[in-house]
Amino acid sequence: MKICNYFVAITLSTLVFSCGSNQDKKKNYFSITTENDQAIFRIGETLKASLKNDQNIPIDSVTYLLGDQKTPASAGYSFSEKIDDEKLGTHLLKAQVFYNGNVDTITKKVTLLTNTSPKLYKYRIIAEYPHDQEAFTQGLEFFGDTLYESTGKKGKSSLRKVDLTTGKVLVKKEVPDQYFAEGITILNTKIFQLTWLAKEGFIYDLNTMNKTGNFAYNESKEGWGLCNDGKQIYKSDGTEKIWILDPETLAEKEHIQVVTNKGIKTKFNELEWVDGKIYANTWPRQGSSNKSNLKTSITIINPKNGAIEAVVDLRDLRSKVTQHEDLDVLNGIAYKADTKQLFVTGKNWDKLFEIEIIK
Repeated sequence: MKICNYFVAITLSTLVFSCGSNQDKKKNYFSITTENDQAIFRIGETLKASLKNDQNIPIDSVTYLLGDQKTPASAGYSFSEKIDDEKLGTHLLKAQVFYNGNVDTITKKVTLLTNTSPKLYKYRIIAEYPHDQEAFTQGLEFFGDTLYESTGKKGKSSLRKVDLTTGKVLVKKEVPDQYFAEGITILNTKIFQLTWLAKEGFIYDLNTMNKTGNFAYNESKEGWGLCNDGKQIYKSDGTEKIWILDPETLAEKEHIQVVTNKGIKTKFNELEWVDGKIYANTWPRQGSSNKSNLKTSITIINPKNGAIEAVVDLRDLRSKVTQHEDLDVLNGIAYKADTKQLFVTGKNWDKLFEIEIIK
């Protein structure tokens, strides 16, 4: 019986090995190598790569792809590209190798960063206004002279129309208890509001503030902040990505990745479009349990390539509001483009500030 079992085991092992071998006929003949095995490149540097072909297989042609740009290989099937106007972040450098009637696509991960460190700006307070201390602010935006606000937490989420000077809530639309509301933006007489984990957002009529529809997220799993440039909508999701949405379908068309000269950055919350740049609040990193040390800053992001150009230090602003147990982080940026006024507040803050950035 033991001998029989032994032969059965050998036979099964052979079959499994044989099947696995037959399914894995395709070999990786090629690979991409970079000069000095470099994987991180900064603006102004040249990304040089070549095709490794250890078995000397006759090649018909090679085409490289970096982002949206397709480039025929140079002599020796090499690639050379100066980093200048590319979108930054982590990308796959791809090579399509055509040989013997076949085509193989091989990849190598590269990271593109900016070449300058962010500038550090300060601020000064122009004016202070009352703000509802119960508002867990997730989104803030002006339309004309009227301030709109989105508040979060399950059972407390809402969309509001607010009087700036008094802080009075003029209109309040409750969000169903199962949702945790997030950022808002206003475009084409519509208010768009995100939810955090439900993978859907809401659409409201600007004039009535009645809900008129929903929209689903695509690749992104969470909703954090929204802003728009008058044509496209930008959406943060807690990762390094800021998605660019179609304003009609709300589909995620493409994205940028947020970077500095040192690496990729994440956790961008409330967004605001200010004179061609994205201003963003940052959610605290893990381990920031002491509320007095939570981040209080605005990050200024280049929407074309994702580079962080500056950080506005608002560290002491939190100390200027009433201190209480539920006091939380700075979150809420609103810009009046016609008068060039910038306003900020925070989660459960009892004040809203007009500030001027000092560069």
